[in-house]
Amino acid sequence: MTRGGGVVADTQRHAGHADVIRELLDGAVGMESGNPGLPVRDRAGGEQHRARLVDIARGSAGTR
Repeated sequence: MTRGGGVVADTQRHAGHADVIRELLDGAVGMESGNPGLPVRDRAGGEQHRARLVDIARGSAGTR
């Protein structure tokens, strides 16, 4: 890896850490006020999503 690539990776990692700290402090998630960038799901929707991911994971485990 070149030296410049390491600097970019370090900067991205530290920026992510700073974002986590900001989210903990102000309670907001995402880059825009009122737009968290996260899917809105009720409990049933979350459970359906999880079940779909489990099915996908089980299916791909048999292909390796």
